[in-house]
Order: sequence, then structure tokens, then C-alpha cells
Amino acid sequence: MDIRIVLDVKPVLGEGPLWDVGQQRLYFIDSLGKRVFRCAADGGELRAWTVPSAIGSLALTRDGEGAVVALADGIHILDFASGEIVAVIDPEPGLESNRLNDGKVDRGGRFVFGSMNLPETESSGRLYSLDPAWRLRVLDEGIVCSNGPCWAPDDQTFFFADSWAGEIWAYDYDIQTGDATNRRRFAALPSAEMGAHDGSTVDSEGFVWNAFVYEGKIARFAPDGTIDRIIEMPVRKTTSVMFGGADLDVLYVTSMAEPPLPRYPGDPAARGSLFAVTGLGVTGIPEPRFGGVASDAHTARLVQPRTISR
Repeated sequence: MDIRIVLDVKPVLGEGPLWDVGQQRLYFIDSLGKRVFRCAADGGELRAWTVPSAIGSLALTRDGEGAVVALADGIHILDFASGEIVAVIDPEPGLESNRLNDGKVDRGGRFVFGSMNLPETESSGRLYSLDPAWRLRVLDEGIVCSNGPCWAPDDQTFFFADSWAGEIWAYDYDIQTGDATNRRRFAALPSAEMGAHDGSTVDSEGFVWNAFVYEGKIARFAPDGTIDRIIEMPVRKTTSVMFGGADLDVLYVTSMAEPPLPRYPGDPAARGSLFAVTGLGVTGIPEPRFGGVASDAHTARLVQPRTISR
């Protein structure tokens, strides 16, 4: 196994690595620095876009020419050619203590993302699903900090974490309807001193990879929730993970340069770097794009959930 720095652009809060198989490019964000980055597998051909507010996550549009971005004040569309940002819908108007956070696309083309409480002290966050028809549904609520959405290879299980719950949850998932029900504990931190669950991805064998933020560890969880292996990273504030590269065998890891919670100690000079971990003997799964058409975004509307099953 080898760990190396791919890019060192010092994001305030590096997050959300997303490898697009069609473009053979890696996207990631600076949540608090309000930037979207794109680069080749080796970190070359770097591009960056600025967004108007804090960004929690992004999903490429179906044509790959733009992205649906979860900003502090709602869902927007970013056009890569012009840099233009167009607002679509704000699911939490007037709730200034919240912002939108981590999200990914399911294999039905839905963008599933959550919100978080900015002081990370209140359970004011929700989990949302934006379908290709631009209908926005609430899937769950009572969340402090939404993180780590991802799906098992068979699409029947959805994984998600509230970072401060100390555990990753599993839901029964219906890929046809987008319903997430029967929430239960999938895995937990080995101890309270192991930081908090942050971003996740699932490999081709159905194992869940999760970043332990503030502790500098990446864990691989078996389908039964037990820890299969742990990787020690060069920095403590690791934030998210994603498999990429031509063979989907490179694990990209983002980190933060300036933690929003100052009670945590600083990191060495490599803080904020984008890392590549190779030689793991594991491959990832191609990430889908959002299924909606940007020109139809004006039809977006909020639909309350049919059921929230705990």
C-alpha cells in the first residue's frame, strides 16, 4: 500500500471526492472556501469554479456539462462552461442555523443529500432525495450532521451517518421508488476517541469505506458491520473517500486545512491535501450522474415523505 499527495491546494474544508468514469476526472469541493475542483487522476489539468455560498456536495448532470450543487441556501445548478449558478429550490428557507451537506446519486438517478446544524449541536438536519423529475422529498430527520450516503452494490441497502451519533446507519432501499425505510445501526466507532464518521463509499465487494474525521483513519467495514481493516493517514482531519482512476482501484481521500470546530488540534503541513491510496487490492463502483435535465429544474417542488421508518 502507498499513500501520496495528489494535490495540495489547501482547501479550508476539502470534501466530496467524486470520480466520473465518463470524463476520467475527479471532482472535489472546498465546502467553506466555496470552490469546486476538477482534475485528472494524477492531479493534473486542474480547474476550479467559485460558488456563492458554502457547498456541501455536488452531482454531475446527465450530460456532464454541469452539476447540481447543494449550497448553504439550497439546490443550484452550476454550468461548467460559463460558471453561471442558477438557484433551483431551498428546502430549508429561513433556517439559518442549517446548511446542506454531503450527498451522492443513486443508480436510479436521484441526488440524495442531507443538511446539517452549523454549530453541530442540534438535531435540526434532514435527509432529502431529489429525483430526475426535480421532486424533492424528505427521507429522514432529526440529524445533527449528515454524512456518508452510499449504496450496496445490489441497491437494496442505503448507508448514511449522522457524524455525531457515533454510528453508521443502514436502511432498506427501494431503487424503484427511492424509499429508505427500517433504519438500523450498521456499524459504530470502535471507541469515543476515534473521532466521528464522515464521508463514505462502497467497493465492488460490498464493503463500506468511511473516513474517521479528527482521527486520521480510514476504515473498511464488512457487510456485517465489522471492521475489516484500518488505514492510518498522514493527517488527522480526513473527511471523505472515493475510488477512482482508470481501473477504479485508487482510493482518493480529502482532508481539511482549517477545521470549522477549533477545539480540535492542528495538522502538519500536509493538511488539506488530496491523497491517493494505491495497492489496496480493491476496486470501486462507477458513480452515476443525476438523471434530471437542467432545463426542467424550474418545476422543482418539495414533497413530504410518505413514511419515515426508524
